[in-house]
Amino acid sequence: MSALVVVNPRSGGGRTRREWRAIERALESAYPNMTVVKTRRRGDATALVREALLEGCSEIVAVGGDGTINEAVNGFFAEGGPIAPDAVFAFVTSGTGGDFRKSFGIAPGYEAAIARLKSAKVRTVDVGRVSCLSRHGAPVTRHFINIASFGMSGVIVDSVNRARIAKLFGGKFAFAFHSLMGMLRYRDRAVRIRVDGALDEITRISTVAVANGLYFGGGMKVAPNARPDDGLFDVIVMGGTPKSRAAADMKLIYTGEHLNNPAVRALRGSRVVAVPVAETGGHPVLVEVDGESAGRLPATFEILPRALNLRC
Repeated sequence: MSALVVVNPRSGGGRTRREWRAIERALESAYPNMTVVKTRRRGDATALVREALLEGCSEIVAVGGDGTINEAVNGFFAEGGPIAPDAVFAFVTSGTGGDFRKSFGIAPGYEAAIARLKSAKVRTVDVGRVSCLSRHGAPVTRHFINIASFGMSGVIVDSVNRARIAKLFGGKFAFAFHSLMGMLRYRDRAVRIRVDGALDEITRISTVAVANGLYFGGGMKVAPNARPDDGLFDVIVMGGTPKSRAAADMKLIYTGEHLNNPAVRALRGSRVVAVPVAETGGHPVLVEVDGESAGRLPATFEILPRALNLRC
């Protein structure tokens, strides 16, 4: 097979750069005719993928973390639709989180991912699209392949991505630490949420996950029943948890048992609209996509059914 391999050398706190020679040799066994390009700054993966697809590239392989995967997926879309509907996407996780791979049961480490690619078949999966506002109020549109969320999770992602702790101790520890701090400090926000015809109400939320995949936050099984190819989001609405139960409730999210909590609602739908109301006190409700900060509410989340060919 031939492919364009887009590598983020800085992913995994620089581990991808340090291990690149070994990763490259393993990839060559799956893609003998591959071409390698490396990112230098945020947004490079999107631009490189988009350029390659416009030039007729048939397969893209992203090497990096969930953020690199997200950037690469965004390169497949422009002006509301796919650039090259027949092109194939594959990924090798080498970052701080690795949440997306967990939805497919892929073991950690590049060796397992590349070994799987050699025999993996291509499947079509859904992609999410969110339209929200930047911190400065400008319109933003981003695609996501795993999970988008807003509320406390948006604050946590912003904190993790700015903190050195993720690089020193890894994504799972960083997300767990900042999640616990967030649950102790964050005040629920009043948001009007509409999910297709299943929900339309103003409710106080801590976090709402709009899920295509199962995991976010460095291994939290927030949407255990989600399927990335069913044409629907699993929408998990959380709020109203007493601070005294923060640690216990966070532990349940890692196993998916939080859905048994009466304060947690699970819905399904193809379109989610979220608008902050006056009771937020002027505090922005932050949005994240696939572990990367995206902006703030108001936001509209839409599913693009079977919009991406995934080798996995």
